[in-house]
Amino acid sequence: MSFSPASILFLCTGNSARSVMAECLYNDMSKDGARAYSAGSHPTGQVNPLTLAVLAENGHNTDGFRSKSWDEFTEASAPKIDLVITVCDNAAGEVCPIWPGRPAKFHVGFPDPAAAEGTPEHRMEEFRKVYALIKAKIQCLVELGPQSLEAQ
Repeated sequence: MSFSPASILFLCTGNSARSVMAECLYNDMSKDGARAYSAGSHPTGQVNPLTLAVLAENGHNTDGFRSKSWDEFTEASAPKIDLVITVCDNAAGEVCPIWPGRPAKFHVGFPDPAAAEGTPEHRMEEFRKVYALIKAKIQCLVELGPQSLEAQ
């Protein structure tokens, strides 16, 4: 049985880097009309500027991204979510809200580029590395479906 989600929510703690990258990549790569969103359990309130920089340098439109709470997706007016994917280990270990419709849940952890220290060049390189990791997983998700996330 094939599972083709109509909407995916990517979760992270701060919703400033990994989940935003995943949202952007999925929306740009998806061929089936599905829509991705992102949110955080404890949003930072702003998308990390290096997230926006790495997305822009890879040709993505960065307009409209914001750091938001996962609470927005529990409201009656929220879009129906079919699949929730946590992209950081902290968010995966937290007690998630009860999502309307009981979406499927999956975890794929990535290193936190926002935690990188050092020179601006080193920090940007960490964002690029995480972007590449997320892009590879999103490509599998788009081409093969959610079960492919475990395959890589």
